[in-house]
Amino acid sequence: MTGTEESAVLDTDQATDTAPPRRRTSVIVAAALLVGAGGLAAGGWFGWQQHRATGLDRARAEAREAACAYGSLLSTYDATDLDTYFAAVLDHATGAWKQEFAATSADLRDVLVQGQVRSSAGTVECAIATGTADSAEAIVVVDQSITSVGTQQQPRRGQLAITLSLDRSGDRWLTSKVSSPLLRTP
Repeated sequence: MTGTEESAVLDTDQATDTAPPRRRTSVIVAAALLVGAGGLAAGGWFGWQQHRATGLDRARAEAREAACAYGSLLSTYDATDLDTYFAAVLDHATGAWKQEFAATSADLRDVLVQGQVRSSAGTVECAIATGTADSAEAIVVVDQSITSVGTQQQPRRGQLAITLSLDRSGDRWLTSKVSSPLLRTP
C-alpha cells in the first residue's frame, strides 16, 4: 500500500467513525421528541379527564343541594299562607311536575285549609342516585312535624321519602318530577 492509499483508507475509516455518532444523536433526539410528545398528549388527556370529573362532581353537588332545599320547601307549609308556599314550589319546578302541581294546587289548598294543616321540615337527607352535568335523580328523606285538626293541633312527627328528577336551567336546578309512595294514586 502506498502512502496515498493508506491516507485514503484512513480518511474512509475516519468518515465511518464520525457518521455513527451523528446518526445516533439524531435517533436519540427523535426518540426524546417522541417521548416528550407522548408525555404531553398523555398529560393533556389526563388533565381533560380530571377537568370533566371535577365538573361532574360540581354538578352533582349542586343538584344534591337543590334537591335538599326542594325537599325542605315541599315539606314546609302553613294553611294560613299557602300563596307563598305555592309560588315557591312552582318557582323551583319545571316541566310536567310544574304543570301537575299548578293543576292540583286548588284541590290541595282546600284540603290544607279545611284541615288547618301546618308542616315544618326538620332534618333533610339527600343523595344523588344518578346524575350528569344537566340532569339528576335524587332521593330525599325529610323528617317533618305536622299539626292539623286531625292531630288536635298537636305536633306529629313523620317522615316523607321522595324521589326528585332535576334539570339544570341556566345556573339553577329545577325539579321536573316528584315521586313518593304517598303521592301515588291507585
